[in-house]
Amino acid sequence: MTDKTLLQTRSLTKEFRGFRAVSDVDLVVQTGTVHALVGPNGAGKTTLFNLLTGFLEPSSGTIEYDGHDITGKRPEDIAHLGIARSFQITSLFDALTLREHLELALASRTGLGMRFWQSVTRFGRFDDQATALLDQVGLADLSGLPAGSLAYGQKRALELALALALDPKLLLLDEPTAGMGVEDVDRTIALVKQVAEGRTVVLVDHNMHVVGSLADTVTVLQSGQVLAEGPYEQVRQDPRVVEAYLGTAAGESHD
Repeated sequence: MTDKTLLQTRSLTKEFRGFRAVSDVDLVVQTGTVHALVGPNGAGKTTLFNLLTGFLEPSSGTIEYDGHDITGKRPEDIAHLGIARSFQITSLFDALTLREHLELALASRTGLGMRFWQSVTRFGRFDDQATALLDQVGLADLSGLPAGSLAYGQKRALELALALALDPKLLLLDEPTAGMGVEDVDRTIALVKQVAEGRTVVLVDHNMHVVGSLADTVTVLQSGQVLAEGPYEQVRQDPRVVEAYLGTAAGESHD
Protein backbone atom coordinates (compact mmCIF):
# COMPACT_ATOMS: atom_id res chain seq x y z
CA MET A 1 0.00 0.00 0.00
CA THR A 2 1.26 3.50 -0.86
CA ASP A 3 0.02 7.08 -0.58
CA LYS A 4 0.07 7.48 -4.35
CA THR A 5 -3.28 8.14 -6.01
CA LEU A 6 -3.92 5.81 -8.94
CA LEU A 7 -7.52 6.76 -9.80
CA GLN A 8 -9.36 9.99 -9.07
CA THR A 9 -12.64 11.54 -10.16
CA ARG A 10 -13.64 15.15 -9.74
CA SER A 11 -17.31 16.19 -9.70
CA LEU A 12 -18.12 13.18 -11.89
CA THR A 13 -21.73 13.33 -13.06
CA LYS A 14 -23.93 11.25 -15.36
CA GLU A 15 -27.43 12.31 -16.31
CA PHE A 16 -30.05 10.29 -18.18
CA ARG A 17 -32.78 12.61 -19.46
CA GLY A 18 -32.58 14.81 -16.40
CA PHE A 19 -32.07 11.98 -13.90
CA ARG A 20 -28.68 12.08 -12.15
CA ALA A 21 -27.50 8.50 -11.73
CA VAL A 22 -24.10 9.76 -10.56
CA SER A 23 -23.86 13.24 -9.08
CA ASP A 24 -20.67 15.21 -8.36
CA VAL A 25 -18.70 12.17 -7.18
CA ASP A 26 -15.17 12.79 -5.93
CA LEU A 27 -13.44 9.42 -5.64
CA VAL A 28 -9.81 8.83 -4.69
CA VAL A 29 -8.33 5.33 -5.00
CA GLN A 30 -4.84 4.79 -3.61
CA THR A 31 -2.33 2.51 -5.33
CA GLY A 32 -2.14 -0.98 -3.83
CA THR A 33 -5.46 -0.82 -1.98
CA VAL A 34 -8.80 -2.59 -2.24
CA HIS A 35 -11.53 0.05 -2.48
CA ALA A 36 -15.17 -1.02 -2.16
CA LEU A 37 -18.23 0.80 -3.47
CA VAL A 38 -21.43 -0.07 -1.63
CA GLY A 39 -24.98 1.21 -1.47
CA PRO A 40 -28.58 0.19 -2.10
CA ASN A 41 -29.91 -0.70 -5.54
CA GLY A 42 -30.02 2.39 -7.71
CA ALA A 43 -27.21 4.10 -5.78
CA GLY A 44 -25.15 4.51 -8.96
CA LYS A 45 -22.43 1.91 -8.36
CA THR A 46 -22.54 0.15 -11.75
CA THR A 47 -23.05 3.47 -13.55
CA LEU A 48 -19.88 4.72 -11.86
CA PHE A 49 -18.05 1.56 -12.99
CA ASN A 50 -19.25 2.14 -16.55
CA LEU A 51 -17.97 5.72 -16.43
CA LEU A 52 -14.57 4.65 -15.13
CA THR A 53 -14.16 2.07 -17.90
CA GLY A 54 -15.50 4.13 -20.81
CA PHE A 55 -18.78 2.28 -21.37
CA LEU A 56 -20.55 5.54 -20.52
CA GLU A 57 -19.42 9.10 -21.19
CA PRO A 58 -19.75 11.56 -18.28
CA SER A 59 -22.17 14.45 -18.51
CA SER A 60 -19.59 16.49 -16.61
CA GLY A 61 -16.56 16.05 -14.39
CA THR A 62 -13.21 14.36 -14.96
CA ILE A 63 -11.51 10.99 -14.46
CA GLU A 64 -7.75 10.71 -13.94
CA TYR A 65 -5.85 7.43 -13.98
CA ASP A 66 -2.16 7.19 -13.16
CA GLY A 67 -1.75 10.90 -13.81
CA HIS A 68 -3.57 10.87 -17.17
CA ASP A 69 -6.96 12.32 -18.02
CA ILE A 70 -9.05 9.41 -19.37
CA THR A 71 -12.39 11.23 -19.40
CA GLY A 72 -14.45 10.08 -22.38
CA LYS A 73 -11.90 7.59 -23.70
CA ARG A 74 -13.16 4.39 -25.37
CA PRO A 75 -13.25 1.12 -23.37
CA GLU A 76 -10.54 -0.49 -25.52
CA ASP A 77 -8.22 2.49 -25.05
CA ILE A 78 -8.78 2.44 -21.29
CA ALA A 79 -8.11 -1.31 -21.18
CA HIS A 80 -4.78 -0.79 -22.93
CA LEU A 81 -3.77 1.64 -20.19
CA GLY A 82 -3.96 -1.14 -17.62
CA ILE A 83 -7.56 -1.14 -16.41
CA ALA A 84 -9.57 -4.38 -16.54
CA ARG A 85 -13.04 -5.16 -15.24
CA SER A 86 -15.41 -8.02 -14.65
CA PHE A 87 -19.14 -7.68 -15.20
CA GLN A 88 -22.12 -8.37 -12.95
CA ILE A 89 -23.46 -10.93 -15.45
CA THR A 90 -21.19 -13.67 -16.74
CA SER A 91 -20.33 -13.42 -20.45
CA LEU A 92 -18.46 -16.46 -21.74
CA PHE A 93 -18.44 -18.62 -24.89
CA ASP A 94 -19.98 -21.91 -23.77
CA ALA A 95 -18.36 -24.00 -26.51
CA LEU A 96 -14.80 -22.73 -26.02
CA THR A 97 -12.54 -24.42 -23.51
CA LEU A 98 -11.12 -22.56 -20.54
CA ARG A 99 -7.66 -22.58 -22.14
CA GLU A 100 -9.06 -21.19 -25.41
CA HIS A 101 -10.71 -18.35 -23.49
CA LEU A 102 -7.40 -17.43 -21.89
CA GLU A 103 -5.43 -17.75 -25.13
CA LEU A 104 -7.81 -15.33 -26.85
CA ALA A 105 -7.55 -12.90 -23.95
CA LEU A 106 -3.76 -13.08 -23.98
CA ALA A 107 -3.71 -12.66 -27.77
CA SER A 108 -5.75 -9.46 -27.42
CA ARG A 109 -2.62 -7.78 -26.03
CA THR A 110 -0.80 -8.55 -29.31
CA GLY A 111 -1.42 -8.19 -33.02
CA LEU A 112 -2.98 -11.66 -33.05
CA GLY A 113 -5.93 -10.33 -31.11
CA MET A 114 -7.32 -8.81 -34.30
CA ARG A 115 -6.75 -12.02 -36.33
CA PHE A 116 -8.56 -14.51 -34.12
CA TRP A 117 -10.02 -16.35 -37.16
CA GLN A 118 -6.62 -17.61 -38.23
CA SER A 119 -5.21 -21.03 -37.35
CA VAL A 120 -5.57 -21.89 -33.67
CA THR A 121 -1.98 -23.18 -33.71
CA ARG A 122 -0.89 -19.53 -33.72
CA PHE A 123 -2.23 -19.26 -30.19
CA GLY A 124 -0.03 -22.09 -28.90
CA ARG A 125 2.55 -19.52 -27.77
CA PHE A 126 0.11 -18.51 -25.01
CA ASP A 127 -0.43 -22.02 -23.65
CA ASP A 128 1.95 -21.71 -20.70
CA GLN A 129 0.60 -18.31 -19.69
CA ALA A 130 -2.97 -19.55 -19.99
CA THR A 131 -2.22 -22.54 -17.79
CA ALA A 132 -0.53 -20.33 -15.20
CA LEU A 133 -3.54 -18.00 -15.04
CA LEU A 134 -5.96 -20.90 -14.73
CA ASP A 135 -3.81 -22.31 -11.96
CA GLN A 136 -3.89 -18.95 -10.20
CA VAL A 137 -7.71 -19.09 -9.99
CA GLY A 138 -7.87 -22.81 -9.22
CA LEU A 139 -9.07 -24.00 -12.63
CA ALA A 140 -5.95 -25.57 -14.16
CA ASP A 141 -7.36 -29.10 -13.88
CA LEU A 142 -10.39 -28.03 -15.94
CA SER A 143 -8.51 -26.25 -18.73
CA GLY A 144 -9.74 -28.57 -21.50
CA LEU A 145 -13.42 -28.39 -20.56
CA PRO A 146 -15.93 -26.14 -22.34
CA ALA A 147 -16.88 -23.07 -20.31
CA GLY A 148 -20.53 -24.04 -20.53
CA SER A 149 -19.89 -27.05 -18.31
CA LEU A 150 -18.64 -24.98 -15.37
CA ALA A 151 -20.53 -24.31 -12.17
CA TYR A 152 -21.47 -20.68 -11.54
CA GLY A 153 -18.65 -19.97 -9.11
CA GLN A 154 -16.14 -21.48 -11.53
CA LYS A 155 -17.40 -19.23 -14.31
CA ARG A 156 -16.78 -16.19 -12.13
CA ALA A 157 -13.27 -17.48 -11.43
CA LEU A 158 -12.68 -17.87 -15.18
CA GLU A 159 -13.83 -14.30 -15.77
CA LEU A 160 -11.36 -13.15 -13.15
CA ALA A 161 -8.59 -15.02 -14.96
CA LEU A 162 -9.63 -13.31 -18.21
CA ALA A 163 -9.31 -9.91 -16.54
CA LEU A 164 -5.90 -10.88 -15.13
CA ALA A 165 -4.77 -11.87 -18.65
CA LEU A 166 -4.66 -8.15 -19.44
CA ASP A 167 -2.08 -7.76 -16.65
CA PRO A 168 -3.97 -4.77 -15.22
CA LYS A 169 -2.65 -2.26 -12.72
CA LEU A 170 -6.26 -1.55 -11.77
CA LEU A 171 -8.87 -4.32 -11.52
CA LEU A 172 -12.55 -3.43 -11.23
CA LEU A 173 -14.86 -6.19 -9.99
CA ASP A 174 -18.62 -5.71 -10.35
CA GLU A 175 -20.47 -7.98 -7.89
CA PRO A 176 -17.85 -10.78 -7.93
CA THR A 177 -19.85 -12.91 -5.45
CA ALA A 178 -23.38 -12.25 -6.75
CA GLY A 179 -25.49 -15.40 -6.78
CA MET A 180 -22.89 -17.53 -4.98
CA GLY A 181 -23.37 -19.91 -2.09
CA VAL A 182 -21.40 -19.53 1.13
CA GLU A 183 -18.57 -21.84 0.07
CA ASP A 184 -18.08 -20.06 -3.25
CA VAL A 185 -18.17 -16.66 -1.52
CA ASP A 186 -15.39 -17.62 0.88
CA ARG A 187 -13.37 -19.12 -1.97
CA THR A 188 -13.79 -15.91 -3.98
CA ILE A 189 -12.70 -13.75 -1.04
CA ALA A 190 -9.48 -15.76 -0.80
CA LEU A 191 -9.00 -15.52 -4.55
CA VAL A 192 -9.47 -11.73 -4.66
CA LYS A 193 -7.01 -11.35 -1.77
CA GLN A 194 -4.50 -13.36 -3.78
CA VAL A 195 -4.88 -11.44 -7.05
CA ALA A 196 -4.93 -8.08 -5.24
CA GLU A 197 -1.29 -8.52 -4.27
CA GLY A 198 0.72 -6.09 -6.36
CA ARG A 199 -2.27 -4.34 -7.91
CA THR A 200 -5.17 -2.03 -7.06
CA VAL A 201 -8.75 -3.30 -6.86
CA VAL A 202 -12.07 -1.47 -6.89
CA LEU A 203 -15.07 -3.69 -6.21
CA VAL A 204 -18.83 -3.48 -5.87
CA ASP A 205 -20.50 -6.05 -3.66
CA HIS A 206 -23.71 -6.16 -1.63
CA ASN A 207 -22.32 -8.77 0.75
CA MET A 208 -20.94 -6.94 3.76
CA HIS A 209 -18.93 -10.00 4.78
CA VAL A 210 -17.08 -9.71 1.46
CA VAL A 211 -16.57 -5.96 1.83
CA GLY A 212 -15.38 -6.25 5.43
CA SER A 213 -12.98 -9.06 4.52
CA LEU A 214 -11.38 -7.29 1.57
CA ALA A 215 -11.69 -3.51 1.60
CA ASP A 216 -9.13 -1.05 2.91
CA THR A 217 -11.52 1.80 2.13
CA VAL A 218 -15.29 1.79 1.65
CA THR A 219 -17.24 4.46 -0.23
CA VAL A 220 -21.00 4.42 0.38
CA LEU A 221 -23.18 5.78 -2.41
CA GLN A 222 -26.79 6.89 -2.10
CA SER A 223 -28.82 8.33 -4.95
CA GLY A 224 -25.67 8.80 -6.99
CA GLN A 225 -23.80 10.75 -4.32
CA VAL A 226 -21.10 9.87 -1.80
CA LEU A 227 -22.79 9.44 1.59
CA ALA A 228 -19.79 8.31 3.62
CA GLU A 229 -16.25 7.02 3.19
CA GLY A 230 -13.60 5.43 5.35
CA PRO A 231 -12.46 2.10 6.82
CA TYR A 232 -15.13 -0.60 6.97
CA GLU A 233 -15.57 -0.58 10.76
CA GLN A 234 -15.99 3.19 10.76
CA VAL A 235 -18.44 3.23 7.87
CA ARG A 236 -20.61 0.38 9.13
CA GLN A 237 -21.27 2.27 12.35
CA ASP A 238 -22.13 5.57 10.69
CA PRO A 239 -25.84 6.25 11.52
CA ARG A 240 -26.45 7.64 8.03
CA VAL A 241 -25.14 4.45 6.47
CA VAL A 242 -27.10 2.19 8.81
CA GLU A 243 -30.29 4.04 7.91
CA ALA A 244 -29.63 4.25 4.17
CA TYR A 245 -28.21 0.83 3.47
CA LEU A 246 -27.21 -1.57 6.22
CA GLY A 247 -30.55 -1.67 8.01
CA THR A 248 -31.28 -3.32 11.32
CA ALA A 249 -28.54 -5.93 10.85
CA ALA A 250 -26.05 -3.05 11.24
CA GLY A 251 -23.53 -4.30 8.75
CA GLU A 252 -24.51 -7.85 7.97
CA SER A 253 -27.65 -7.41 5.89
CA HIS A 254 -27.79 -7.52 2.11
CA ASP A 255 -29.47 -5.05 -0.17
